Amino acid sequence: MIFRYHNLLVVLVMLVLIPGVTASDLSLHDSITAPALKAKLLSAKAWHPFPTIHERKVWQSVEDSVRLLLTERGEAYLDYNFLSLPATLFLDFVRTGNRSRFQDVRKKRRAALSALVLAECMEGEGRFLDDIANGLWAICEETYWGLPAHLNMQKAGFGLPDVEEPTVDLFAAETSHLLCWTYYLLNYELDSVSPLLRERIEYEVRRRILKPCLERNDFWWMGFGPDPFVNNWNPWCHSNWLTSVLILETDEQKRFAAIDKILSGLDRFIASYPEDGGCDEGPGYWNRAAGSLFDCLELLHSATQGAIDVYDEPLIRNMGKYIYRAHIDGPYFINFADASAKINVPADLVFRYGKRIGDDAMMQFGSCFAHRRGDGVYEDRSIGRILYAVFNRQLFEPKSPNPPHVRDVWLPGNEVMAARSKAGTANGFYVAAQGGHNAESHNHNDVGNFIVYYDGLPFIIDVGVETYTAKTFSPQRYEIWTMQSAFHNLPSINHYMQKDGKRFRAREVNYVAGDKTARLQMDIASAWGADAGVESWKRDIHLDRKSQLQITDEYQLTKTESLVFNFLLAGEPDSTAPGKLEFTTPNHENRIRFLYDQNKAKAVIEPVGLTDRQLRNNWGDIIYRLQLIVTTVKASDKFQFIIKP
Repeated sequence: MIFRYHNLLVVLVMLVLIPGVTASDLSLHDSITAPALKAKLLSAKAWHPFPTIHERKVWQSVEDSVRLLLTERGEAYLDYNFLSLPATLFLDFVRTGNRSRFQDVRKKRRAALSALVLAECMEGEGRFLDDIANGLWAICEETYWGLPAHLNMQKAGFGLPDVEEPTVDLFAAETSHLLCWTYYLLNYELDSVSPLLRERIEYEVRRRILKPCLERNDFWWMGFGPDPFVNNWNPWCHSNWLTSVLILETDEQKRFAAIDKILSGLDRFIASYPEDGGCDEGPGYWNRAAGSLFDCLELLHSATQGAIDVYDEPLIRNMGKYIYRAHIDGPYFINFADASAKINVPADLVFRYGKRIGDDAMMQFGSCFAHRRGDGVYEDRSIGRILYAVFNRQLFEPKSPNPPHVRDVWLPGNEVMAARSKAGTANGFYVAAQGGHNAESHNHNDVGNFIVYYDGLPFIIDVGVETYTAKTFSPQRYEIWTMQSAFHNLPSINHYMQKDGKRFRAREVNYVAGDKTARLQMDIASAWGADAGVESWKRDIHLDRKSQLQITDEYQLTKTESLVFNFLLAGEPDSTAPGKLEFTTPNHENRIRFLYDQNKAKAVIEPVGLTDRQLRNNWGDIIYRLQLIVTTVKASDKFQFIIKP
């Protein structure tokens, strides 16, 4: 079966700004004149952001623990067998829908090359060069550097890649990034194996990345189409294209033209954001949304000798701050849509971003995650980011053990709120909720959904998304249970779930917060289709910081066939009495009570077994769905659910 990923993306990533919420008028392209850009843009020969392997004193000055860590990682790939990527493995996507088998082998090739290159830079004795040559050659021999799931960009469509039409997806661009940094770092050291290695890198990067990116405007992630739309692909692809230009493009006219076009492309991404900096893809994608934009800004700042500098712009500042504003505690983050509940924070990048914008809380956040990891900040698969981390080490001291724990967050652009019992601590309640619409990037049908944590641990949850398959970004997306409103903390009304599309949205959204309470109110009736018979559905999420959380749903229906309130739970409740459920927190230190009106609804608790690797990583083998089945459905009624210790 062949699925049209591109067509669905048009629907999924359209960003509709809420009335009264304006996007920034910031433009990178307009921040510098063409003559100034030409005057300030360094040549490939002059641009020198990091030491090459031949600057031994600098590499030898890297602290011993870091040098040992990166050398040992490289040693694990000595005599590595760069496994083949046969046509049948590439065809796995269209034959079975599986993306992982091909991607796992492909990913290991690149992880091996990156580790070998960094180890050789640290040691500088040639021990890793033959294996580096094997990795370079194997990757250069690949017909396509991207993923089978992204072949919709070629005219031939899904299946096998057409060698005569190189297209640029996320991972083709990432591969170019890796090969270009290898070229930059090792330079003529590669000639000791063969002078043709560097020539092969130049040839492949030019034909696969530099030429098509400069000459074509129809790669959707650029945002140049008649109906432009962008998501994290935009800054992610641009950051890798920009790296490749800065390292390999020696034609000054093409170099300038590429940078000029990259600035315009990034402006499409920036323009998609509301001024509050909220990411509708969620914090799990921040790393490659605002995080990749920061990669671009750092590269541009360096290559233009500081001439491109927009770090004092409110939007750029807010896009950075989003990552710690969406943090709950420990590894947990707000995970609406496809975002994961647990994410690996790029600690060094967060710290550097915070330093650039002068935000102490963001620097504290980055430092905290580096402190918790213990082995430094070298887990990112991007070799360029690892280089920043290595040579940023003296400025970056991972000492802070605690994150900022922001008390209140309101992002009107995406209608997302978060509130906790007290600032600076995870103790007590944490609630996050959203309005928005059902055509957001990586959308789930979840208007009005909310999550609840207590003492930093999950209680009422959003399960997230399974490992991507062909179905994930296809017309069958909403057949997947994790995308459906019945598997979010939302009602099923007259046997209907919410529908997908931007007109299915929250209305009359109102948010207030103070020292004693935080509250989000909205009418979510429009999230269901007309067949559901919903005239009005007022949802009120009200946190009393000292005592409890109250969810109130007040509705008016034109049909009264059935009504079920769904809640996804991290643990199994004890049904101690009608109208009361009790939960033990995962640390076994607290009991949480969930109160409902036993005269109006009966509770049914069903286990939901998790077999997907990604879901199990977040929640373990099992979660639970609580369904409160209304015994007598009225045309208008009011339900209250109270959660308290």
